[in-house]
Amino acid sequence: MGFAANVALIVSLCIGSSWSLDNGLALTPPMGWLVWERFACNTDCVNDPENCVSEKLFMEMADHLANDGFKDVGYEYINIDDCWAEFDRDSNGRLVANLQRFPNGIAYLADYVHSLGLKLGIYGDIGTSTCGGYPGTENHITIDAQTFASWGVDMLKLDGCFILPALMPTVYPAMTAALNATGRPIVFSCSWPAYISDYNAPNYTAIAEYCNLWRNFDDVYDAWVSIQSIIDHYSTYQDVFQPYAGPGHWNDPDMLMAGNYGLSLDEQKVQMALWAIFAAPLFMSTDLRILSDDSRKILQNTEVININQDKLGVQGKLVLSYPHSTHGAPNRKHSLKVLQNPNNVYVRPLSDGSIAAAFLNLYDFGYPTNITSDLPTLGITATNKVFVRDVLEQQDLGVFTNSITVLVNLSGVRLLKLTPV
Repeated sequence: MGFAANVALIVSLCIGSSWSLDNGLALTPPMGWLVWERFACNTDCVNDPENCVSEKLFMEMADHLANDGFKDVGYEYINIDDCWAEFDRDSNGRLVANLQRFPNGIAYLADYVHSLGLKLGIYGDIGTSTCGGYPGTENHITIDAQTFASWGVDMLKLDGCFILPALMPTVYPAMTAALNATGRPIVFSCSWPAYISDYNAPNYTAIAEYCNLWRNFDDVYDAWVSIQSIIDHYSTYQDVFQPYAGPGHWNDPDMLMAGNYGLSLDEQKVQMALWAIFAAPLFMSTDLRILSDDSRKILQNTEVININQDKLGVQGKLVLSYPHSTHGAPNRKHSLKVLQNPNNVYVRPLSDGSIAAAFLNLYDFGYPTNITSDLPTLGITATNKVFVRDVLEQQDLGVFTNSITVLVNLSGVRLLKLTPV
């Protein structure tokens, strides 16, 4: 049976209440640890046993997630990415974990993770193979869903390499139906819009119906320019996809880079703050075994996490952007809009009636600058006074009248919680 016919059969069997994703999961953005950016597809366990993609690595990261305070503040998923499988399915057509690197299998790893009060995520690809060349789910949608459920998997990220984007509106819902049919609660992360080159084109109504979260831009990597480009994308196209975020379905700007090599502490704070404003899934991709205290403090800041996890579930938006006063420094041309006007203010309404506001300075020359916004721009119109708390620094700044001005470091941010008084 061809792939299109196979998908059509699944559709015919699953149409009805089980077709849409109604799993009651991810009512706030999922949080956890994801292997990919830090450890990628390192399969060399002979020469690099401490850092290869293996059962040992995931068990060690689960230990640190459970014992180092991360679980206590909401991080609960340990997520496998590409390169975990054998290159061939078994005689029954089922995926098989690499026998050398995962000698006890995925079900054993899931049991271990669950014993720590955590959950396990796994990776697949809806195409002929994964991005790393391992078996894809094409022609195996039902059996793969059943296999993941039988192993005790709690989350599935389904990538989109090696398949025509035109097929994605059919095949991703087919996996939704197959997951529903297993009866196991599995958070479903899609890459559907990430492979559509016209950023205005994705059908986010359908995507939000069939996926709990979805990637919709380039992979993050451990460099400030990567963080800038994602912030720029989420600012430029906010009106396209922001309305579709909410409890059970989230835009996913990719992993947190805090604790790695490419970002300063201020830049790590920028990513954490903006991901909170964006109501983004929070998946660290760093080596928890050697994480610095400064990066841990950023990642475990409960006041920032509370904004990210706010039950109202509204994704924040850019509301103010203006040029930087260069004080004689040369004006440089930038391709990113947020760098052309590097003083930016983002707001997110919260369920308690307060406002989260990120005052972001993306300029990279000179010294810290003041960024100012009046209260109506920040969404505060019923009063001219607000009590301001600096969430990143966990300090009260007092009452401001009519407007707010704060000093912001270069490549830095001030994340504020504004309570009308």
